[in-house]
Amino acid sequence: MKQETTDSYSHVLKYTGIFGGVQGLNIVISLVRNKLIALLLGPQGMGLASLFNTTVNFISQATNLGISFSAVKHVSELYDRGDEQALLQFVHVVRAWSLLTALLGMLVCIVIGPLLSQYTFSWGDHTLHFVLLSPAVGLLAITGGETAILKGTRQLRSLAVVQIYTILAALVISVPLYYYFGQTGIVPVIVLMALVSMLLTIRHSFRLYPFSPLKSHLSPLTSHLSPLTSHLSMLKLGVAFVLAGVMGSGAEMLIRSFLNVSSDLDVVGLYNAGFMLTVTYAGMVFSAMETDYFPRLSSVNNDVAATNLTVNRQIEVSLLIVSPMLAVLIIGLPVLIPLLFSPEFLPVVGMAQVSVFSMYIKAISLPVSYITLARGDSVGYMVLEAVYDVVLVVLIVVGYRCWGLFGTGVALSLSYLFDILLVGTYVYVRYHYRVSMQVLHYAAIQLSLGLAVYIVTLVDNPFIYWPLGSLLCLVSLLISVYILHQKTSLWASLTKKFKNRFRRHA
Repeated sequence: MKQETTDSYSHVLKYTGIFGGVQGLNIVISLVRNKLIALLLGPQGMGLASLFNTTVNFISQATNLGISFSAVKHVSELYDRGDEQALLQFVHVVRAWSLLTALLGMLVCIVIGPLLSQYTFSWGDHTLHFVLLSPAVGLLAITGGETAILKGTRQLRSLAVVQIYTILAALVISVPLYYYFGQTGIVPVIVLMALVSMLLTIRHSFRLYPFSPLKSHLSPLTSHLSPLTSHLSMLKLGVAFVLAGVMGSGAEMLIRSFLNVSSDLDVVGLYNAGFMLTVTYAGMVFSAMETDYFPRLSSVNNDVAATNLTVNRQIEVSLLIVSPMLAVLIIGLPVLIPLLFSPEFLPVVGMAQVSVFSMYIKAISLPVSYITLARGDSVGYMVLEAVYDVVLVVLIVVGYRCWGLFGTGVALSLSYLFDILLVGTYVYVRYHYRVSMQVLHYAAIQLSLGLAVYIVTLVDNPFIYWPLGSLLCLVSLLISVYILHQKTSLWASLTKKFKNRFRRHA
């Protein structure tokens, strides 16, 4: 039992670290890529690329029925059950529906192209651009289905490799095309990136489950659409996931509209910068949740004890990994913001520092919120997301009116606190989730250290600010390393690998 526990902690730590590291690489390369593109395209070209990318992603999310997410649960259950025949059949179902949603997405993009051109742009006719972008929508749908298959069957190394090559391809493809063609290269870059992402994904998924349309069991498309009636929960969960995403996007749109009307575009830009550095970039560390954790949780969703163990273990590892990073972020924001943006963005430091606490809470709330998804509770998930979005908008409005930009950071952290109380109560009552004492113990330690770091930032003396802040960050790191060392065999594994390499070179 001890070995099983150790191995489980090592697994969570390993893949949380891997996908968190991949996202870290993504952030670094994105910063370099965005800097180069900004020089090549200028503000207008960056704005145009942003509008096209946003539109493609919106149409893709609105037409893919959420299959890229909801299929993971069913694939994972069949995979752990060991029913190869049923799994193979369901893989064909996923692929058939991915193809159907790809065709639907392309058609929608072409049909509403004139409307998109009219309401997205105030100048020129961009209908042809949206028609040319329609293949990207279709390619994203196919990629989503194949990614769901890889996630559900725990092909985590393959997923990490795909992400890394996609990140590098984005740099290699976009910079030369923008250099030679300028703004004319925006549409080809978007389509080529969607194609490369699809090819990299199907290279791994087709190797696992070959695509053979000539075989009898793969013949007509309709033969794989009909089984969906027995997997109706997949469709319901997928639609719920899409609608929740639409509600979240709507909430963000309302927030930015309010800030623009109440103040000006400068405040919106500052809010976006603070949000990007804390909620977006820091939140990318949690990418392992959907890639590794959700399939594992789905496979034990009918076992209350196993679910509680899986959730609590994920919270422990996530909290221990992310807390030292968040402490460093709090203390380092006055340097990072002018470095990544410009000195004009320094007014957002206070807002960003206080909003970092939302990520401490997210390390706890996110694993818990996945319980409803793993149970296929589409209605519960949608209601919880809708209530959270309403509360978020209200808190941002109140926070900004009371304390300005700093108040929006307070509101973000309070909204996540409300979310964990809401979701925690729901899963406690309905699914009998019980938080472990270890989770509460680690949360108390790391949150206290994070609060201490934040208090140090209120001291206007660099001789106290940097030494004391750095010391607290180091304490947070050492505590996390010590606990993870006690719980996993990862350190022994790394030491063994180092010794083996040393012997080979000796």
